[in-house]
Amino acid sequence: MTGRLYGVGLGPGDPDLITRKAARLVQEADVIAYHSGPSGNSIARSIAAELIPAGVPEIAMVYPVTTGTTDHPGGYAGAMTDFYDAQAARIEEHLAAGRTVVVLCEGDPLFYGSYMYVHDRLSSKYPAEVVPGVTSVSAAAAATGIPLVRHEDVLTILPGTLPRAELARRLADTQGAAIMKLGRTFPAVRQALEESGTLDRAWYVERASSDRQRMLPVAEVDPAAVPYFSIVVVPTAADPDAASTGHPSTAVAAELIVLGMGPGESHWVTPEVTAALAEVDHIVGYAPYLDRIPQRAGLQRHASGNTVEVDRARFALDLALQGERVAVVSGGDAGVFGMASAVFEAAEDPAYHQVRITVLPAMTAVQAVAARAGAPIGGDFAVMSLSDRLKPWELIEQRLAAIAQADLVLAIYNPASRSRTTQVAQAQEVLLRHRSGSVPVIIGRDVGRAAEQVQITTLAELDPATIDMKCLLIIGSTGTRLSPNGAVWTSRSTPAVTVTDEPVAAVARPAETSPAHADPEMSTR
Repeated sequence: MTGRLYGVGLGPGDPDLITRKAARLVQEADVIAYHSGPSGNSIARSIAAELIPAGVPEIAMVYPVTTGTTDHPGGYAGAMTDFYDAQAARIEEHLAAGRTVVVLCEGDPLFYGSYMYVHDRLSSKYPAEVVPGVTSVSAAAAATGIPLVRHEDVLTILPGTLPRAELARRLADTQGAAIMKLGRTFPAVRQALEESGTLDRAWYVERASSDRQRMLPVAEVDPAAVPYFSIVVVPTAADPDAASTGHPSTAVAAELIVLGMGPGESHWVTPEVTAALAEVDHIVGYAPYLDRIPQRAGLQRHASGNTVEVDRARFALDLALQGERVAVVSGGDAGVFGMASAVFEAAEDPAYHQVRITVLPAMTAVQAVAARAGAPIGGDFAVMSLSDRLKPWELIEQRLAAIAQADLVLAIYNPASRSRTTQVAQAQEVLLRHRSGSVPVIIGRDVGRAAEQVQITTLAELDPATIDMKCLLIIGSTGTRLSPNGAVWTSRSTPAVTVTDEPVAAVARPAETSPAHADPEMSTR
C-alpha cells in the first residue's frame, strides 16, 4: 500500500484563513514537508505551526539559491532542477512506505507555488490531491477595501519579473491587475505603472493578512524597503454608477484615425503612423497588433479578438464621440483586408456621422513578400482573400477563375487557418484549369518577423498542406519569370492573349531558369 501526497494551501499569512480541510489534513499527517529559505525560516510552517502534531517527522526543503546567482554548472535552472529532484526523492521514501505526506504551501499550491514542482514529479506515481488556499491577491484586494474588478472587467495577474515594457503594455491592456514577485523588481514595476497610466490607482500591500501587514499607495513606497512577499493591486477604474444612455453627445470635434502597422518589422511603420500613435490616448485593435506598439504614459489599450471587427469599430467610434483621441490599429495596411472598411461599415449608423475618419496608409503584406522575392507584381496583378467567412466559396471560385483567365498575377491573403484546411487545394485546382502548372508561386511566411521564410515553387508543385494563416501566396502569370539568381519578376509588357477556358500555355524559358528545375538551394530566400 502506498501513501498519499497532499499539497495543502494555507492562505497568505493569517492562520484564521486556513480552510477546515487544510487544518484537518495537517493534523492527521504522517509527515509534514515545507519549503524554506537558506536561513531555515519557513513562512508556510509558521502559518500552520499550531496545527502540526508534536513529534511528527518533518522535511525541511531548504532552497539552495534564491536570487538566480549560483556556481552550479547548469546555472539557476540547473540548481533548482537538482533541488526539486532531491526533495521529491525524500518525499517519495515516505510515500513508498505507505505514509501520508502533507506539503505545506503559503497561499494556494498551484498559484506561483513551489509545491507544483513536487506534484509534477510524484503525482503520476502516487495518489495526490491539491487543497486550494486563499491567494495573496485575494488578501491584498481585501486589505484595500476597493473592488478589484467589476462586471465584465478583465483581471490580469502579472509577475514583477517581466520586462518593464511588457508589464506596462499588459497593465494598459486590462481593467484590474495584481503584480507579484516584487522585491528587487519594484523600481521597474513602479515605472511600468507610471507608463501605463495606472500609478495613481495602484496600491502596495506587504505581507497581506499577517500581523505585519503594511499598505500604502505605490507612489509613496520606498523602493529600497520592499520585501519579496509583497504585492501591488490595481483596482479597476470603472465607475460603478456609470450607465449607458446611448451614444453620447459632445461639443468636441470627433475624429477617428485608422492606421496600419505594416507587415512585421518596426522600421516598416511609416513616420506618419508613428506621429499619430504619439498623439492619441486610446488604441483599439486585435491584440497581436497592439502588442507591437510600445506603452507610454497615458496610452490606454483596448484589445479584442480577430473576428469582431465591426464591434471593435463601434467601440472606437463611441470613444471618438466622447471627444477622446483614438486610433484603430491594423496589421499591414488598414485599407487592405484591414480595419478601415469595418470602421466605415460601422460608421454608416447615423449616430456616427459627425465622426471624421482619417485613414493613414501603410506597407501591405503583398508588397513585403514581393520585395523579398524580387518584382513579381511589376505588371498587372490582383489581390484576393481566400477566407470564406465573409463571402461564399462559390464566389471565390468564380473570381479565381476570372483572374486566371485574365492572366493576372494573383496575391492570396488568408489562404488557410485551423478551421479552413481545404481551400488552398481547391484554389490550386481552379487555377490549374486556366494556367500552366509551371508558373512560379511565392510562399511568404512571417515576412518581416524573426521566423521569416520565402520559398519559390510552381503552381503544380505547390503543397497545400504546408500553407497556413501565416502565409501569403503570390501566383505568377505567363509574364512572370525566374532570374538566374533566383529572383522572381513579372514583365511590364504583356502581349495580346486570347481568353479561353483552356489552360494557358507556359511561356518558354531556358531550362536552367525554370522554377521546376531551380537549384534547391535557391528555393528559400
